[in-house]
Amino acid sequence: MGFSDLLEEAGGFGRYQWLHVTLISFPGLLMASQNLLNNFVSGVPAHHCSLPANYSLPDFQIDEKQLLKAFIPWDSSGTRLDRCRRYVEPQWHLLAANSSANVSHLKTEECLDGWTFDHSEFLATTVSEWDLVCSLRPLKQMIQTIYMGGVLTGAIIYGGLSDRFGRRSVLIWSYLQLAILGCSAALSPSYSFYCILRFLCGMAVSGIIINGVSLKVEWIPTKQRTLVGTLTSFFFTFGQMILAGLAYWLRDWRMVQLAVCLPHFLFFAYSWWYAESARWLVLKRQSEKALESLHRVARINGKATNKLTMEVLHSHMKKEMDSCHSTLMAYDLVKTRGMRRISICLMVVWFSTSFAYYGLVMDLQKFGVSIYTMQIIFGAVDVPSKLIALGALTYLGRRYSQATCLFLSGLVIFANIFIPTDMQVLRTVLACLGKGFTSASFTVVYLYTGELYPTVIRQTGMGFVSTMARTGSMAAPAVLILEEVFPALPGMVYSGAAVLAACFACFLPETLNIELPDTINDVEEKWSGRKSAPQHQEDVSLKDGGVSERGEVSDVP
Repeated sequence: MGFSDLLEEAGGFGRYQWLHVTLISFPGLLMASQNLLNNFVSGVPAHHCSLPANYSLPDFQIDEKQLLKAFIPWDSSGTRLDRCRRYVEPQWHLLAANSSANVSHLKTEECLDGWTFDHSEFLATTVSEWDLVCSLRPLKQMIQTIYMGGVLTGAIIYGGLSDRFGRRSVLIWSYLQLAILGCSAALSPSYSFYCILRFLCGMAVSGIIINGVSLKVEWIPTKQRTLVGTLTSFFFTFGQMILAGLAYWLRDWRMVQLAVCLPHFLFFAYSWWYAESARWLVLKRQSEKALESLHRVARINGKATNKLTMEVLHSHMKKEMDSCHSTLMAYDLVKTRGMRRISICLMVVWFSTSFAYYGLVMDLQKFGVSIYTMQIIFGAVDVPSKLIALGALTYLGRRYSQATCLFLSGLVIFANIFIPTDMQVLRTVLACLGKGFTSASFTVVYLYTGELYPTVIRQTGMGFVSTMARTGSMAAPAVLILEEVFPALPGMVYSGAAVLAACFACFLPETLNIELPDTINDVEEKWSGRKSAPQHQEDVSLKDGGVSERGEVSDVP
């Protein structure tokens, strides 16, 4: 007996669950917009130094392109005008038809009068508004790093708050926070103010993801969790395509920022309809409220409520209520041999998967294809990758699937380093393959982690390794700054991390068709060949009888 039996009494996966899952999943369409927003609001338009305010034109007639040639030198590649330098004096002699002058000795200077930006691809971005180019170019990537820092902070803060105040309350607050602060960010008067608001938006995004997933699965029977989790994860996939459409339509960073945050006022308005997790209410000794929630769900599902009494509730949840007296800490994740092996390997796998994923998706302009087209392609490639991952999990097992996805993603990213920039089709194909393999790696690791950690510490373990993933997503955009040192260096770092993680994944135990461990002793007996010292064992019971709620069906990477 357990909470799953109470759910069956309340109608199982009925009308309420359909509405509940759908309404909570809808904001997932805009979670991709938040995570990948910097690609568009901080897109880098083509630009060059603005011409001096006062200069004399030559006697002969010239057009705008010739005028630029007299003021702006070519860059080191010789394929485009330099973006960060200009001639100290106009070089009119370079406009002669047969000019073959040596320009290496000509004096140049920085863009003392600012920059002129091309508005054909973007009407306005944070880059063009605050001149985040040349020496200030790293500040563009810093926006994404700061945002991911907010996501990491939110995971720590809102995760604890939800255990104290409930999933529903923190979720409602997160919707409101993202709506207000996200819309305020569209009015940012300065770069610093925008970064602060993006950090706070990242915290709200974490609150939505953590509490939305927990509240969703805690009302779903165990048998339907894997299927529902797989289907709802496609909201994030389709959200990537929606972002591309909004950005292409609006083209202005303030309008795009507003468009992806304004709908959260709607999500906030209807989120009051959600029922708080009855399981959480029981564990918090609020049995009356839990019973009210179960009765409400049963009525919506068309089930009689006479069988759902306080006595039945307590008899089904007695084991869970007793277990909440015994607690395990993060130290228990590395205290014993088997748990230490699992935790160290998963730390590397989670970090590297997130690191490589965001390293690819946060620099779409480098492929030479329209950034809007590239975003749609990157979103669409998630569909087959997730389906293939599920097939591999079933037939190859978890360990081989995890290692293969990571190794192939690293191999593809590394191979793309050597593809010439003029072979854009091949570069795009390889980038899509790399994105597909990293997405598949995410699909595998969410399920795999929930099966490796025992029930008594599964939530703590998932929270710990998720923190490593957020750390990887913060580091990914910062590594792009290394392009200034050596253009191929970021790709080498991303690919190296993925291959290293593939090696670590090989040391994880296989869990295909193996019963889930309930205690740390189970892990030690199954996968380390030793028994651990008795600790927090059978008094801590199986919570809801399945893979971790957060781990199995998380909506976003």
